[in-house]
Amino acid sequence: METIEIIQIVISGIAGIIIGVVIGFVVRNLTMEDKVKGAREQAERIVKDAEREVGNKRKEIEIEAKDKLYQARLEVERETREKQTELINLEKKLSQRENHLEKRGEQLERRENEAHRRERELIVREKSATEKITQYEQALRTAREQLERISGMSAEEAKRHLIQAMEDEAKFEAAKEIKRIEDEAKGTAEKKAREIITLAVQRYANEHVAEVAVSVVNLPNEEMKGRIIGREGRNIRALESATGVDFIVDDTPEAVIISGFDPVRREIARQILEKLIADGRIHPGRIEDLAEKVKRDIEKNMREDAEKVLFELGIHNVHPEIVKLLGRLKYRTSYGQNNLWHAREVAFICGMMAAELGLDVTLCKRASLLHDIGKAVTHEHEGTHTAIGVELAKKYGENPKVINAIASHHGDVEANCVESVLVAAADALSGARPGARRETFEAYIKRLENLEKVASTFKGVEKAYAISAGREIRVIVKHEDISDAEAAQISRDMAKKIHDELTYPGQIKVTVIRESRYVELAK
Repeated sequence: METIEIIQIVISGIAGIIIGVVIGFVVRNLTMEDKVKGAREQAERIVKDAEREVGNKRKEIEIEAKDKLYQARLEVERETREKQTELINLEKKLSQRENHLEKRGEQLERRENEAHRRERELIVREKSATEKITQYEQALRTAREQLERISGMSAEEAKRHLIQAMEDEAKFEAAKEIKRIEDEAKGTAEKKAREIITLAVQRYANEHVAEVAVSVVNLPNEEMKGRIIGREGRNIRALESATGVDFIVDDTPEAVIISGFDPVRREIARQILEKLIADGRIHPGRIEDLAEKVKRDIEKNMREDAEKVLFELGIHNVHPEIVKLLGRLKYRTSYGQNNLWHAREVAFICGMMAAELGLDVTLCKRASLLHDIGKAVTHEHEGTHTAIGVELAKKYGENPKVINAIASHHGDVEANCVESVLVAAADALSGARPGARRETFEAYIKRLENLEKVASTFKGVEKAYAISAGREIRVIVKHEDISDAEAAQISRDMAKKIHDELTYPGQIKVTVIRESRYVELAK
């Protein structure tokens, strides 16, 4: 019974397996059919899509081809129109040119006809003129013969008589003009004499001013340099801060250089340093105390010196600020000449000339004393010392003649009064006198070179030598190229050119030498 059940179970299992296999096969076939069907449908869709895309592409290509064809047709039409336009314009130009040429031809033909007509007229006029000239000459001969017969003189005698009469008349007119000029000269002789004298003296002007910007303080020994510098440079920094100038401690043996454009500050620094060296106590506190004391002393001395000069010159009612500025000129120099003493000297010279000419002596002295007042503050303000001086004089209410003298003493503006010319002349005399100013070696050499260079520019000059410290120029000319008269003219022209182009104190003598030497030996 159990075996049968087992067999049944086995059979049932086998039958189930077979049924499952059959069912799976059936299901597989059904699935495969669905897949084949789906693939066929998909293939049909792909084919349809491909056909539709091919159709679209064909349409696009056809549209693009039509568009390009249309554009090409438009381009061809445009080029054709342009060519037609060019041809039309060219035809118009050719037509205009033909018309122009026709007009020119007509004008030329008219001008040619006019030229022929004028030529015929000229021939007729020339013939007529020749006939008239012949007639006039005959009439002139007849008139001359009649005049000679009437006057009893020949043509040459009449000519001499006429010339003599004209000479007598010219001499009479010249004598009247000379008399008029002499009368006018006598009326203005005194005024002209003053102008000539003052302008002649003014030729001594010397306009170049070299500023002294350093002072030197001698030291007792080299160790003093270290004490002046101080620990980490504190002493020298305190000195520069208190004075506003630079202290240069370099390899110069036993010396310290003080550098600065302000001469008053430089003098204050010099006195402070000398007092510190003499005292031996050099530290920032001592430097500050000495700086205050020295500044007060120098300001007092400057004011006293200015007042002393004003008293000597007899000048009163001067503004206190002007007095202060005059005192500052004591520490300003030009070519080594002290500006305050220079102004005092100019005032004395100008006062003497004013007295000789009958002018206001006090006014001339005042203008002379203040002529360089601008130099007291040139290191603080921009501009020339004349312009600064004019501003200061106007600010403190000086006389207009004084202001003009300040402005014109170097020729920057025109002098409008005799007093201004006298101030310029006195300034030049004070600066140009021997020993007043010192000139650097380089400037001296340059002046001599410029003098020889000017002389060498003239034609026929062989050699030129500046001698007598530039007070004379001797020029040797080629005797075969230059005559005596030309040598004299060269000397005059050279003196004028030196006067116009060079600046120099005093006067320069021009000597032109023309020499011929012929040497033979008797054997």
